[in-house]
Amino acid sequence: MRIYRFWLNALVWSSQYNPAAFIELLMLFLAMVLLVIWGFVPHWAYLVLCLSYGIGASVSISVREAIAHSPQAQAAQVTTVVLIITSIYVLFT
Repeated sequence: MRIYRFWLNALVWSSQYNPAAFIELLMLFLAMVLLVIWGFVPHWAYLVLCLSYGIGASVSISVREAIAHSPQAQAAQVTTVVLIITSIYVLFT
């Protein structure tokens, strides 16, 4: 029971301390879940929603890094650009 309480407290603390990063993490987690669902049930709606979550989180991370730089800013920017390019490529192929 203590393990669950620890994770719940960590989740609450992270959502209060850095809400933008928490929402981005939640969007990326939902994108991964929808991608797995799309693997089993190949409806285009799951793929489009997955890619929209991924692109939205990437743009949000890029804007946040442009406004307030962090020590890993360059790695975050490269990752977001790669994710956006991959998402657009997957969507149009």
